[in-house]
Amino acid sequence: MLLKHRAAVVFGVALLTVSAFWSVYAQFGRFFSYPTNDPPPDSEFVFARWECARCGGWWHDYPDAEEHITQVMKEATGLHLDHTSYRITSMRSDEIFDYPFGYISEPGMMYLSDVEIKNFREFVDRGGFVMLDDFDGPRQFAVMRENIQRVFPDREMVRLPDAHVVLHNYYDIDLKYVESPYEVGGKAVFYGINNASGDLSVIICFNNDIGDFWEWIDRPQYALRPSAEGLKLGINFVIYAMTH
Repeated sequence: MLLKHRAAVVFGVALLTVSAFWSVYAQFGRFFSYPTNDPPPDSEFVFARWECARCGGWWHDYPDAEEHITQVMKEATGLHLDHTSYRITSMRSDEIFDYPFGYISEPGMMYLSDVEIKNFREFVDRGGFVMLDDFDGPRQFAVMRENIQRVFPDREMVRLPDAHVVLHNYYDIDLKYVESPYEVGGKAVFYGINNASGDLSVIICFNNDIGDFWEWIDRPQYALRPSAEGLKLGINFVIYAMTH
Protein backbone atom coordinates (compact mmCIF):
# COMPACT_ATOMS: atom_id res chain seq x y z
CA MET A 1 0.00 0.00 0.00
CA LEU A 2 2.84 2.35 0.87
CA LEU A 3 4.44 1.83 -2.53
CA LYS A 4 1.11 2.44 -4.26
CA HIS A 5 0.65 5.60 -2.22
CA ARG A 6 4.10 6.85 -3.15
CA ALA A 7 3.51 6.03 -6.81
CA ALA A 8 0.24 7.96 -6.71
CA VAL A 9 1.97 10.95 -5.14
CA VAL A 10 4.76 10.89 -7.74
CA PHE A 11 2.21 10.61 -10.54
CA GLY A 12 0.19 13.48 -9.08
CA VAL A 13 3.27 15.68 -8.80
CA ALA A 14 4.19 14.86 -12.39
CA LEU A 15 0.74 15.86 -13.58
CA LEU A 16 0.92 19.13 -11.65
CA THR A 17 4.36 19.82 -13.11
CA VAL A 18 3.16 19.22 -16.66
CA SER A 19 0.05 21.29 -16.04
CA ALA A 20 2.15 24.14 -14.65
CA PHE A 21 4.50 23.97 -17.64
CA TRP A 22 1.70 24.24 -20.16
CA SER A 23 0.15 27.07 -18.18
CA VAL A 24 3.40 29.02 -18.43
CA TYR A 25 3.81 27.97 -22.06
CA ALA A 26 0.34 29.24 -22.94
CA GLN A 27 1.12 32.59 -21.34
CA PHE A 28 4.68 33.12 -22.53
CA GLY A 29 5.15 30.69 -25.42
CA ARG A 30 8.69 29.76 -24.32
CA PHE A 31 9.76 33.33 -25.09
CA PHE A 32 11.73 33.30 -21.83
CA SER A 33 13.96 30.49 -23.12
CA TYR A 34 15.22 32.43 -26.14
CA PRO A 35 16.77 35.79 -25.25
CA THR A 36 16.13 38.15 -28.10
CA ASN A 37 18.92 39.77 -30.07
CA ASP A 38 19.49 43.51 -30.35
CA PRO A 39 20.22 44.26 -34.02
CA PRO A 40 22.69 46.99 -34.98
CA PRO A 41 20.89 50.35 -34.89
CA ASP A 42 22.03 51.25 -38.42
CA SER A 43 20.62 48.09 -40.07
CA GLU A 44 18.52 48.84 -43.12
CA PHE A 45 16.68 45.57 -42.56
CA VAL A 46 15.82 43.57 -39.46
CA PHE A 47 14.52 40.00 -39.67
CA ALA A 48 11.73 39.82 -37.08
CA ARG A 49 10.75 36.36 -35.89
CA TRP A 50 7.24 36.44 -34.46
CA GLU A 51 6.44 34.67 -31.20
CA CYS A 52 2.89 33.94 -30.10
CA ALA A 53 1.57 32.52 -26.84
CA ARG A 54 0.19 29.28 -28.33
CA CYS A 55 2.50 28.60 -31.25
CA GLY A 56 4.41 25.36 -30.96
CA GLY A 57 7.72 25.57 -32.79
CA TRP A 58 7.89 29.33 -33.34
CA TRP A 59 11.58 29.12 -32.31
CA HIS A 60 12.59 26.37 -34.77
CA ASP A 61 15.99 27.01 -36.44
CA TYR A 62 16.63 30.09 -34.27
CA PRO A 63 19.10 31.81 -34.30
CA ASP A 64 21.23 30.03 -36.92
CA ALA A 65 18.65 30.57 -39.66
CA GLU A 66 18.57 34.32 -38.99
CA GLU A 67 22.34 34.68 -38.78
CA HIS A 68 22.92 32.78 -42.01
CA ILE A 69 20.24 34.41 -44.17
CA THR A 70 21.17 37.94 -43.02
CA GLN A 71 24.88 37.26 -43.65
CA VAL A 72 24.18 35.97 -47.16
CA MET A 73 21.82 38.88 -47.77
CA LYS A 74 24.57 41.30 -46.75
CA GLU A 75 27.01 39.74 -49.21
CA ALA A 76 24.56 39.27 -52.10
CA THR A 77 22.66 42.57 -52.07
CA GLY A 78 23.32 46.25 -51.51
CA LEU A 79 21.46 46.25 -48.21
CA HIS A 80 23.30 47.55 -45.18
CA LEU A 81 22.83 44.90 -42.51
CA ASP A 82 24.79 42.45 -40.40
CA HIS A 83 24.50 38.78 -39.45
CA THR A 84 23.00 40.03 -36.16
CA SER A 85 20.23 42.03 -37.87
CA TYR A 86 17.41 39.99 -36.38
CA ARG A 87 15.08 40.04 -33.42
CA ILE A 88 12.31 38.06 -31.70
CA THR A 89 9.12 40.09 -31.40
CA SER A 90 5.94 39.14 -29.59
CA MET A 91 2.74 39.25 -31.62
CA ARG A 92 1.07 40.71 -28.55
CA SER A 93 3.39 43.71 -28.59
CA ASP A 94 3.36 46.89 -30.65
CA GLU A 95 7.03 46.17 -31.34
CA ILE A 96 6.05 44.08 -34.37
CA PHE A 97 5.19 47.36 -36.12
CA ASP A 98 8.83 48.46 -35.84
CA TYR A 99 10.00 45.93 -38.44
CA PRO A 100 8.28 45.57 -41.83
CA PHE A 101 9.16 41.88 -42.31
CA GLY A 102 7.71 39.22 -40.01
CA TYR A 103 8.52 35.50 -39.96
CA ILE A 104 6.26 32.79 -38.51
CA SER A 105 7.62 29.28 -38.02
CA GLU A 106 5.30 26.28 -37.72
CA PRO A 107 1.95 27.93 -38.54
CA GLY A 108 0.48 24.44 -38.52
CA MET A 109 0.73 24.59 -34.73
CA MET A 110 -0.46 28.18 -34.44
CA TYR A 111 -3.47 29.17 -32.32
CA LEU A 112 -3.66 32.96 -32.33
CA SER A 113 -5.34 35.02 -29.62
CA ASP A 114 -7.65 37.92 -30.42
CA VAL A 115 -4.84 40.40 -29.73
CA GLU A 116 -2.46 38.51 -32.01
CA ILE A 117 -5.12 38.39 -34.74
CA LYS A 118 -5.65 42.15 -34.42
CA ASN A 119 -1.92 42.95 -34.55
CA PHE A 120 -1.31 40.60 -37.50
CA ARG A 121 -4.04 42.30 -39.51
CA GLU A 122 -2.94 45.80 -38.55
CA PHE A 123 0.66 44.94 -39.44
CA VAL A 124 -0.36 44.00 -42.97
CA ASP A 125 -2.74 46.96 -43.29
CA ARG A 126 0.18 49.24 -42.42
CA GLY A 127 2.20 47.76 -45.30
CA GLY A 128 4.07 44.92 -43.60
CA PHE A 129 5.02 41.59 -45.16
CA VAL A 130 4.78 38.19 -43.42
CA MET A 131 6.41 34.87 -44.30
CA LEU A 132 4.84 31.64 -43.00
CA ASP A 133 7.18 28.65 -43.15
CA ASP A 134 7.92 25.17 -41.83
CA PHE A 135 4.70 23.17 -41.98
CA ASP A 136 3.29 20.33 -44.06
CA GLY A 137 0.41 17.92 -44.48
CA PRO A 138 -3.38 18.44 -44.55
CA ARG A 139 -3.86 18.76 -40.79
CA GLN A 140 -1.29 21.51 -40.39
CA PHE A 141 -2.59 23.23 -43.50
CA ALA A 142 -6.09 23.27 -42.00
CA VAL A 143 -4.81 24.79 -38.74
CA MET A 144 -2.91 27.47 -40.65
CA ARG A 145 -5.90 28.26 -42.85
CA GLU A 146 -8.26 28.54 -39.89
CA ASN A 147 -6.03 31.15 -38.26
CA ILE A 148 -5.37 33.03 -41.49
CA GLN A 149 -9.10 33.24 -42.17
CA ARG A 150 -9.55 34.85 -38.76
CA VAL A 151 -6.92 37.45 -39.70
CA PHE A 152 -8.26 38.00 -43.22
CA PRO A 153 -11.95 37.05 -43.33
CA ASP A 154 -12.39 39.39 -46.30
CA ARG A 155 -9.45 38.24 -48.42
CA GLU A 156 -8.72 35.15 -50.45
CA MET A 157 -5.70 32.92 -49.99
CA VAL A 158 -4.53 31.89 -53.46
CA ARG A 159 -1.90 29.58 -54.84
CA LEU A 160 0.88 31.65 -56.39
CA PRO A 161 1.56 31.05 -60.09
CA ASP A 162 5.09 30.06 -61.06
CA ALA A 163 5.48 33.40 -62.84
CA HIS A 164 4.70 35.53 -59.78
CA VAL A 165 7.13 38.43 -59.44
CA VAL A 166 8.17 37.43 -55.91
CA LEU A 167 9.80 34.33 -57.40
CA HIS A 168 11.72 36.32 -60.02
CA ASN A 169 12.31 39.84 -58.69
CA TYR A 170 15.96 39.54 -57.58
CA TYR A 171 16.83 35.95 -58.35
CA ASP A 172 15.09 33.92 -61.01
CA ILE A 173 14.08 30.97 -58.83
CA ASP A 174 14.58 27.57 -60.44
CA LEU A 175 11.37 25.93 -59.31
CA LYS A 176 12.66 22.46 -60.23
CA TYR A 177 14.75 22.66 -57.08
CA VAL A 178 12.20 24.17 -54.72
CA GLU A 179 11.43 21.32 -52.35
CA SER A 180 11.28 20.50 -48.67
CA PRO A 181 14.65 19.62 -47.10
CA TYR A 182 13.06 16.38 -45.85
CA GLU A 183 10.24 14.09 -46.93
CA VAL A 184 6.79 15.59 -46.31
CA GLY A 185 4.66 13.53 -48.68
CA GLY A 186 3.80 16.37 -51.03
CA LYS A 187 5.13 19.03 -53.38
CA ALA A 188 6.30 22.39 -52.04
CA VAL A 189 3.64 25.01 -52.80
CA PHE A 190 3.43 28.78 -52.31
CA TYR A 191 0.20 30.51 -51.32
CA GLY A 192 -0.32 34.20 -50.87
CA ILE A 193 -2.62 36.93 -49.62
CA ASN A 194 -2.63 40.41 -51.11
CA ASN A 195 -3.06 43.69 -49.29
CA ALA A 196 -5.62 46.37 -50.14
CA SER A 197 -3.35 47.69 -52.90
CA GLY A 198 -3.14 44.29 -54.59
CA ASP A 199 0.48 43.63 -53.59
CA LEU A 200 1.49 40.35 -52.00
CA SER A 201 1.59 40.84 -48.22
CA VAL A 202 1.67 37.26 -46.87
CA ILE A 203 3.60 34.39 -48.44
CA ILE A 204 2.82 30.89 -47.20
CA CYS A 205 5.49 28.25 -47.82
CA PHE A 206 3.54 24.98 -47.54
CA ASN A 207 5.16 21.55 -47.58
CA ASN A 208 8.48 23.26 -47.05
CA ASP A 209 10.94 24.38 -44.40
CA ILE A 210 13.01 27.14 -45.94
CA GLY A 211 14.32 28.19 -42.54
CA ASP A 212 15.88 24.74 -42.17
CA PHE A 213 17.87 25.29 -45.36
CA TRP A 214 19.11 28.57 -43.89
CA GLU A 215 20.03 26.95 -40.59
CA TRP A 216 22.12 24.17 -42.14
CA ILE A 217 23.61 26.02 -45.10
CA ASP A 218 27.12 25.93 -43.61
CA ARG A 219 27.05 22.13 -43.31
CA PRO A 220 26.40 19.41 -45.90
CA GLN A 221 23.05 18.53 -44.37
CA TYR A 222 20.94 18.96 -47.50
CA ALA A 223 21.41 18.90 -51.28
CA LEU A 224 23.21 21.92 -52.73
CA ARG A 225 20.72 23.16 -55.34
CA PRO A 226 17.60 23.13 -53.10
CA SER A 227 19.68 24.78 -50.37
CA ALA A 228 20.77 27.52 -52.77
CA GLU A 229 17.20 28.11 -53.93
CA GLY A 230 16.14 28.37 -50.27
CA LEU A 231 18.60 31.22 -49.72
CA LYS A 232 17.50 32.92 -52.95
CA LEU A 233 13.85 32.66 -51.92
CA GLY A 234 14.57 34.38 -48.62
CA ILE A 235 16.35 37.24 -50.38
CA ASN A 236 13.55 37.56 -52.96
CA PHE A 237 10.93 37.77 -50.21
CA VAL A 238 12.85 40.51 -48.38
CA ILE A 239 13.54 42.54 -51.54
CA TYR A 240 9.88 42.29 -52.50
CA ALA A 241 8.78 43.36 -49.01
CA MET A 242 11.07 46.40 -49.12
CA THR A 243 10.01 47.53 -52.59
CA HIS A 244 6.23 47.08 -52.50
